[in-house]
Amino acid sequence: MVGYSQVLGLFGLVAAAQALQRSSLPISELKKQVRCVASFAVATVSSISNGSIELTHDGEQIRDPYKLRARDVDPALLYPEYNLSTPIDHFHNDSLYEPHSDGKFNLRYWFDAKYYKPGGPVIVLCGGETDGEGRLPFLQKGIVYQLAKATNGLGVILEHRYYGSSIPTKDFSTENLRFLTTDQALADTAYFANNVKFAGLEDVDFSPKTTPWIAYGGSYAGAFVALLRKLYPDDYWGAISSSGVPEAIWDYYKYFEAAAVYGPPACVEYTRKTTDIIDKILIGKKGSKYVGQLKSVFGLPNITHDADFASTINGGIYGLQSYNWDPTQSSDEFFNYCDIVASDKLKYPKTESLRESVNELITVAGYGDEIDTLSNHVLNYVGYYLPQGAACGNEDQDECFSTYDTEFYSQDSIAQSWRLWPYQYCTQWGYLQTGNVPEGELPLISRTIDLEYSSVICRDAFNITKPANTEAINKYGGFELSYPRLAWVDGEWDPWRAAGVHAIGLPERESTTSEPYILIDKAVHHWDENGLFPNQTTAELPPAPVAEAQKEEAIFVKAWLKEFKKEHSHCKKER
Repeated sequence: MVGYSQVLGLFGLVAAAQALQRSSLPISELKKQVRCVASFAVATVSSISNGSIELTHDGEQIRDPYKLRARDVDPALLYPEYNLSTPIDHFHNDSLYEPHSDGKFNLRYWFDAKYYKPGGPVIVLCGGETDGEGRLPFLQKGIVYQLAKATNGLGVILEHRYYGSSIPTKDFSTENLRFLTTDQALADTAYFANNVKFAGLEDVDFSPKTTPWIAYGGSYAGAFVALLRKLYPDDYWGAISSSGVPEAIWDYYKYFEAAAVYGPPACVEYTRKTTDIIDKILIGKKGSKYVGQLKSVFGLPNITHDADFASTINGGIYGLQSYNWDPTQSSDEFFNYCDIVASDKLKYPKTESLRESVNELITVAGYGDEIDTLSNHVLNYVGYYLPQGAACGNEDQDECFSTYDTEFYSQDSIAQSWRLWPYQYCTQWGYLQTGNVPEGELPLISRTIDLEYSSVICRDAFNITKPANTEAINKYGGFELSYPRLAWVDGEWDPWRAAGVHAIGLPERESTTSEPYILIDKAVHHWDENGLFPNQTTAELPPAPVAEAQKEEAIFVKAWLKEFKKEHSHCKKER
């Protein structure tokens, strides 16, 4: 375990499954991606080698999604950070937070008033489960920039309590994480609107009674702003939920639904069949020589727990979420993986020596009549993951990959920011990504990755032995959540779509100016949040569906602002 805390602290890792991150990745994923990235890059570890690691609610390890272009100016140099002294505990009548606290902490924020004119709105991007500094490019060229410019508004990036430097406690022990709830963070956001004074504009009344406040959030933050609009309607005049996940789900096996429906068909077919072969060995032949033979084929003979082994060889299918329209933010690893697995040709000549053993496993798993078709595809799958074993060098493979590590979980200093999102999903949100698809359906990841395995971190890090209290979130509406001036914007191909209002199978909603309901064609995870500088825009970038969605957002926000002025001018006349 030596070195984990330093690495995790250095990069501000927020552990999970996924984020969004990819919800609740087990600790084996943290180890695998922190310690073994040198020679292996699949979707969940794509581009970590650039030196910036982040694991969000989506649970995935991705390259810094806001990595600067070489010609960009570091936004941290453009926007100074500020802090608002904020109560640690907003709910002194709720026993959940006992012992209560009368203390305060610094809630960090940044703002840009470049386009502000008197009467303009405040556009707040809620940072969600990550360091808020990573959101600063959205003040430069993303959705906050676009909306502020279109409305003569003031743009804000607001950090979520416990993330970045907005830390209310001395450490991240389970006891001190009791104030890390969505309800407390929502109350922070309302408090911010009613108490902040923007530097240089101290004489301007930005209170919600005189100024319309519009919130935007993506993924967890998308669900967050939807709840914000419903619970604090007098403070936030409107909200845009991008890829929002209003339905908290303990067993989120549907994370892989988007890949199954929209992924390359041959990739989906051979991933499913290979996974089924693996399960027929791990589960159907448990305790037999074939389990060891299977692990040896992948170069991972010394991983003790079967679920750890299965977790180590499933990363490729996770990569869809990391695909983005902006090349500087995107990973193509999902499609690279699919090209390899779907190929009829042997992509890794060195795996030819494994053919006899692989064919035996295929036969034992009951696919003997498909050997001629399956053999190369399974060998390509094996070849894709073989670098995993070598990446650990001389280190014990359990040390490198195992989820069962009480010593690791016992760390709770401020440096252990990996504890934050897992605490949230273990207590309230869930999203454990499992292979628990219905009987009769072949999963894209192993069925050994079940709730028991995926919740190890809940038990060992926080002593939480029950499923998350998802009702604490879903009582506000879940899939059916709606409210005036609350917009839902989702991506058709988003793995998190299944936890939102655009989930496949839900009734279609009518899209109105008051309650926009937008599904971006062939888009993935909150694609509307990203932007380019005007001189970087081309005929292809942003893609037409994204550009159109962003235009729609500006149009309906302007309509919301007209409604605010009309209603509030009427109130003034009555006074």
